[in-house]
Amino acid sequence: MKTLRLLLGDQLNHQHTWFKTVDKNICYVLMEVKQEQEYVTHHIQKIIAFFSAMRNFAHELQNQGHSVIYYKIDDEHNKHSFRENLTEIIAQDSFSNFEYLLPDEYRLDVELTNFCSGLSITSKTVDTEHFYTHREYLHDFFKGKKTFLMESFYRALRKKHNILMDGEEPLTGRWNYDAENRKKYDGKVSVPDAITFKSNQQEIFESIQKMNIPFFGNVEVSKFDWPCSRVEALQVLQYFVKNLLPNFGTYEDALSTQHKDLFHSRLSFALNVKLISPQEVVHAVLLEFENNHTVDIAQAEGFIRQILGWREYMRGVYWAKMPAFSQLNYLDHKEALPTWFWDGKTQMNCLKHCINNSLDNAYAHHIQRLMVIGNFCLLAGIHPDFVDQWYLGVYIDAVEWVEITNTRGMSQFADGGIVGSKPYVSSANYIDKMSDYCAGCKYDKKSRYGPNACPFNSFYWDFHIRHRKKLEKNPRIGMMYRLIDKMTADEITKIRQKAASYKSAINNL
Repeated sequence: MKTLRLLLGDQLNHQHTWFKTVDKNICYVLMEVKQEQEYVTHHIQKIIAFFSAMRNFAHELQNQGHSVIYYKIDDEHNKHSFRENLTEIIAQDSFSNFEYLLPDEYRLDVELTNFCSGLSITSKTVDTEHFYTHREYLHDFFKGKKTFLMESFYRALRKKHNILMDGEEPLTGRWNYDAENRKKYDGKVSVPDAITFKSNQQEIFESIQKMNIPFFGNVEVSKFDWPCSRVEALQVLQYFVKNLLPNFGTYEDALSTQHKDLFHSRLSFALNVKLISPQEVVHAVLLEFENNHTVDIAQAEGFIRQILGWREYMRGVYWAKMPAFSQLNYLDHKEALPTWFWDGKTQMNCLKHCINNSLDNAYAHHIQRLMVIGNFCLLAGIHPDFVDQWYLGVYIDAVEWVEITNTRGMSQFADGGIVGSKPYVSSANYIDKMSDYCAGCKYDKKSRYGPNACPFNSFYWDFHIRHRKKLEKNPRIGMMYRLIDKMTADEITKIRQKAASYKSAINNL
């Protein structure tokens, strides 16, 4: 039976059982299609990285003896639609069976299911063999529960896979070292330079321009430094565990104008396109923890919690709650994104730094995304649709299953508490506590109102005041309302007036 197998751009799993045997009756197809470049506008580095990784993967399959059909973005015969390209290939080459790996995006899952329902040949789906859990694992784990507590999910996976365990109990008796992982970076520990590759991606860049693919952001085409092959991904992993892991946990929440990545791994793109697996990453961290006395358990557990806990948890929430999740807007926010999200031209130092970092590098670490950029969007009342689209487009590691759950869920509280038990908001105080961003800023980090009051302060208190009916019964933020009740009516009026004036001139902040 002649079989055609489709591989999507985030399914580059060299270790999949599909590839263990070379069969002349099986052909793999990968496609660069406009369909996937235009449903949201992507950062140019994201487009280049996906195309480069896909081309490398296809080349490696061919070197192993597999039959591969590859559609480049500027191929004349490319119809720029999965459905149309697949229909033509199946007809022209007389395939009698079609198979594909389960997509990790709901939109593509529906499209390919519908495509197969209209086929006259047999079809089959296969798991990507990447994650620790299957699609429905979290749904089944929390069956009958209204809330999904990540910590209980994470502990169950630790037990199931015997990770940092001593029998049935956690190693050292503690499950979580989050309290130890909140230190501001003070410069006393040197930060190693990130590993880079400096590959030349001129050919791909020119093909993107030739096809008028929309994009934004910046790129040095001749010095492209993201890992786009399995070999490079493994190099990044080994560099991380040897050079960055010893200080990862301690400074994982820190923010710095001098170091854009600090001790973060930059593994997320390679992980999310499946060039490496979460099991490989966790194993490498455990091995370094066991053999390197400079890596203490707070560093190892802090990183493993991100992979085994948070990453698997977010994917589970995605499949448990989509497609309804993508429409949630619990706080009924309606504002548009400020124009400076696209050019970084804002006078707020923290946002100027984090957004320009995002535009220059297609990357920002999780606290920059959550507690600076996302925090501002939530406080300012930006519509979650606009926040989703920007995050999905700007970050090189953004695929919808992990982006939308983090953005619309944890960051924007648009889900009303499915992912996070409270809105993740803060005033300037938190940003100043964790960073050097406030130094020299035009805005006064201590003022709630007045000529140069920090917008984070005005927005922070205004946010709690205008959403009181929905939030005041939340036990985790009740203290905010007790503080508000101690404010004078005049102070509340001044805060709200300042917030309103900033909103009306948001593009000039």
